Amino acid sequence: MSYEVRDDSGYAVVELTGDVDLSASPEARSAILGCLAQARNVLVDLSRVTYIDSSGVASLVEGYQTAKKGRLRFGLIGVSEAALSVLKLARLDKVFPIHATINERIRADG
Repeated sequence: MSYEVRDDSGYAVVELTGDVDLSASPEARSAILGCLAQARNVLVDLSRVTYIDSSGVASLVEGYQTAKKGRLRFGLIGVSEAALSVLKLARLDKVFPIHATINERIRADG
């Protein structure tokens, strides 16, 4: 897995690429929580994720909970089919704010 963080429209966008598994999830977790620790709103771009396991999902859940406690915005954008199927299995597609693009998320923020 690799990741990149960029700023876009008031969000830190954490773009994850590849397999987010047990060996990679600590890095994903660190990137997400690092942005939140700086009081930044976070969107995690999962469009290039080819596989995600429970440890990767746990990193997303921790980010969501941390953002909520800090009154920050958190969401997922561009969720790949591979990632979406795992989120649906865990019924987390009903928990996370999920949008196709950052522009769609911004419109939803209203």
